[in-house]
Amino acid sequence: MKRLVAIALLLLTTALPVGLAPRLAAAQIYRWIDDQGAIHYSQGIESVPMKHRAGAVIIGYDRPAPETPPVAATQSGARISFTPGQPIMVTARINAAGTARLMLDTGASRTVINPAVLQALGVSYRDARRGSIRGVTGEAEVLAVRVESVDVNGAAYGPLMVVAHDTGFALGDGLLGRDFLDHFTVTIDNGAGIVTLVPK
Repeated sequence: MKRLVAIALLLLTTALPVGLAPRLAAAQIYRWIDDQGAIHYSQGIESVPMKHRAGAVIIGYDRPAPETPPVAATQSGARISFTPGQPIMVTARINAAGTARLMLDTGASRTVINPAVLQALGVSYRDARRGSIRGVTGEAEVLAVRVESVDVNGAAYGPLMVVAHDTGFALGDGLLGRDFLDHFTVTIDNGAGIVTLVPK
C-alpha cells in the first residue's frame, strides 16, 4: 500500500500536572536512525530492526502500566473492505463508547485521533503526556492520551496511548498507526479490496 503519511511522535517522560504522581511506565520509546539517516521512534526494543538496536536510545515511556489485563484480539481477526486505489478507511470503536473513522496508514508510527472526537467519547486527559508530532505539514505540539481499547471489526487491542491531534485531512477523524497495527499480521489484497488483521 502506498504510504500516505509519515508521523513520528516524541513523548516526554513527564505527565501533565494533575496533582497526582505519574504511574510507572510500562513500555519504552526508542529513538534510532536508519541507513539513510532518517530518525525513527519505536515502542519497545523489539520493534527496532535488529541491526539498529545497538544504536537505539531510550527517550521516554509510552504509557502507564495497565490496571487491567490488555484487551486481546479476537482469534479470527478482522476483514475490512476498501476501494482499491483509495485510502483504506476503518471504523474503530474506542473504549466501547463510540466510534472514530480512521485512515489505516502503515507508514504512521502512532494512532492519531481528532481531539473533538476523543472529547465526545469521554476520553480522560488525566494522564495525558506532552509531545511533538512531525508530518508532511510540519511539526506541532500535541498531547497523548490513554484509551482502554481500540476495536476494528473485532480486532482489538488496548490500552493504548493515542495522539490527540487534528490532522487536517478531509477524510475521517485521524489515522490508525503501527502502534495498533504491529499487534496484528496485516494483509492488504488490492485485487479483492480486502484488508485482514490477524492477531500475532
